[in-house]
Amino acid sequence: MVDRIKDYLRTPKGQAHMEKAKTMARDPRHQQKLRDLVNRWRARRTH
Repeated sequence: MVDRIKDYLRTPKGQAHMEKAKTMARDPRHQQKLRDLVNRWRARRTH
């Protein structure tokens, strides 16, 4: 499975998706959404 992902990321389309993900990761709104998601997930695991 990991090898298939690595192979995909070497393709031009995979590189484009990687750049889009990096751009989105730098966006403060996306960072906040991710923090909220992680906090909800952690809250569920403690109950």
